[in-house]
Amino acid sequence: MEIIGRITADATVSETKAGKKVVNFSIAINDTYKAKGSTEVQKFTTYVNCSYWINPGVSAYLTKGTLVECYGRIGANAWTTKEGEVKASLTFHVNTIKLHGRSNGSNATPAPVVSMTTAPAAEVVDDLPF
Repeated sequence: MEIIGRITADATVSETKAGKKVVNFSIAINDTYKAKGSTEVQKFTTYVNCSYWINPGVSAYLTKGTLVECYGRIGANAWTTKEGEVKASLTFHVNTIKLHGRSNGSNATPAPVVSMTTAPAAEVVDDLPF
């Protein structure tokens, strides 16, 4: 799965009891649509909580306003609060991050694309007839 959006706050690094580090951050995805029969454009934002387990050093680059492209999978979390209330959330488990630049104002120039992946991508063979 692929998502593209801006980071809502600087990434944080947490450590599990086993000593494994995870980078946590949230992405805002802006979208628009026009309802059928309407001329008014509706705008909405979806916030996605993300976790990256591969390299905690990337957290220095994941700052508020940075445009990122993330590849990974959705994971479900469920728990019960101290009051006995059942809660659930979704987390996007990122395995590849591409940084597309920061937002420093209206005249921001995008930085070159930097890719953080687990392994080199396999060569794609183009065998499509068109």
